[in-house]
Amino acid sequence: GVVEPFQSSRQKILNGYNSASIVGDTDNAMLCGLLHSMGAFLLFAELTGIQRNMVKFMHMMAKQKRIGLLHNLMSCFSSCTALIGNGGSITLHSRIKVKTNDELCQIAKETQNSYLMLYVIVNQLFEHCYFRQYLHAVLLVETAQINHTAKRAMDFIVVFYGGLSALCMARDTKQTKWKEIGECSIKAMLQLEECSTWNFENKLLLLRAQLHQLHGHHVMAEIAYRGSISSALEHRFMHEEALACELYGIYFLENKQVHKGLEQLRHAVYKYQQWGATKKADDVKEFMELIIQPFHLWKASSK
Repeated sequence: GVVEPFQSSRQKILNGYNSASIVGDTDNAMLCGLLHSMGAFLLFAELTGIQRNMVKFMHMMAKQKRIGLLHNLMSCFSSCTALIGNGGSITLHSRIKVKTNDELCQIAKETQNSYLMLYVIVNQLFEHCYFRQYLHAVLLVETAQINHTAKRAMDFIVVFYGGLSALCMARDTKQTKWKEIGECSIKAMLQLEECSTWNFENKLLLLRAQLHQLHGHHVMAEIAYRGSISSALEHRFMHEEALACELYGIYFLENKQVHKGLEQLRHAVYKYQQWGATKKADDVKEFMELIIQPFHLWKASSK
């Protein structure tokens, strides 16, 4: 559920996996392995440890021929590996050929597997948002809305990362449709935050910060950014703390406050490294270099 702190679910799922393994309930054991990996990746855990667990569970799923669960986990593994950036160093059994998300999407279409499609959409959306590929992200939101109407446990991922991506697109393109998606995401997240401040306060505040920024309400934007960062730290969502710092840094840069912007981006890099997202941390470092070099040239020329 979404009421209890997400962190508390991890041990419960592991207990379910251990219990199912003891009694020989292979199907439930593999399902718990998938849920543990997916939840830990999307919600809170350090990435390299999660990736090792994914590899272990993929080997087990392949051995037990649980191909449907294996495909679901492959999508999660691909996005996790993209954030870490260590795809070339992972050793998998010869029986496992990791499929791309495009291949998994095609399998989901051909087999009319709505769960696999949702897993692919959620993992790709997560990855695209972190790498600031906002157009790809918002198109996935539209696909998610087309493919199902019933409420599902992972919908809040689509609401949060889709809403952030839409608001960033609204700022970049000035198109009203993206702003409307962002506003709908805030309304949905407000309902979730009323159920669990622990799980959703930082997410709601970050969405609000983006909307305030879009409207040019700078005081409110800064209050919301700082609140989101503080809430993510307090509630132990390290990856979302990093994301909030990154977006806050970009906010400062867009408002010509370079020193403040770089300070937030440095903190984002530190948090991404703690999370284990080495490739993402490098992505922010490269972005900072693009800012620092012209800034130093400008300072030198102005002397």
